[in-house]
Amino acid sequence: MAALCRGAARLTLPICQIRQGLYRGYSAGSSFQYILVERKGQSQNVGFIQLNRPKALNALCDGLINELNQALDSFESDPQVGAIVITGSEKAFAAGADIKEMQNRTFQDCYGGSFLAHWNRVSSARKPVIAAVNGFALGGGCELAMMCDIIYAGEKAQFGQPEILLGTIPGAGGTQRLTRAVGKSLAMEMVLTGDRISAQEAKQAGLVSKIYPADKVVEEAISCGEKIARNSKLIVSMAKESVNGAFELSLAEGNKLEKRLFYSTFATEDRKEGMTAFVEKRKANFTDQ
Repeated sequence: MAALCRGAARLTLPICQIRQGLYRGYSAGSSFQYILVERKGQSQNVGFIQLNRPKALNALCDGLINELNQALDSFESDPQVGAIVITGSEKAFAAGADIKEMQNRTFQDCYGGSFLAHWNRVSSARKPVIAAVNGFALGGGCELAMMCDIIYAGEKAQFGQPEILLGTIPGAGGTQRLTRAVGKSLAMEMVLTGDRISAQEAKQAGLVSKIYPADKVVEEAISCGEKIARNSKLIVSMAKESVNGAFELSLAEGNKLEKRLFYSTFATEDRKEGMTAFVEKRKANFTDQ
């Protein structure tokens, strides 16, 4: 499905560029081999991560995932960043996991070493993560997109879990998140046949929220990130936690979680500022407190 992680250009930034905002949170000399990272938006408040293994159609090797996790950690600790966008290229968001890295693994390797456990970092991010998907989002690529909170797709994007064709099954949440997103029947069909669905089918099934021309997807995802980042980062995290609770809890327990988080907003300065600004007919000035 893809080649091993090697041969991608190494990107190292001088400290002056780090201070201007690229790779904020990293020490001088930080470098990435498989991703490009910067801050986007008019206020530089959207973290931007681009998968960068073009010859391998952005296949997800262990090195790429480790770098992705490092970038997420940096953006999570950056008080200026209110949302994060993950994208690939127009040809491929990510065409799957790097099969050559998996080919010779044994059961003992996988079970004893908790193989793929660190692939779930995106799903645990406290800040909202938006996937801007063009081209192939297959296997691990589809799973990575589904770990994000919002998926925007290009008109020619394709989603699928083709692991069955390789004699295995999804291992990074594919059978679980896909079923929750599109329902049992379509998820079962995709997982058991390996068939792909188009961006239009994905939107109709509820997997993606919006479709744009390929050259507009990233721009629109960043715009969405900017809109989110203008709100209180503290309250946004609470809202995200509450929505995610709907997938983990019963309706009764989910409503209890929502109420607790709702009550918690009344302990924040931003709730007070937001309601006061509304009453005074002015724009709220959130301080994330």
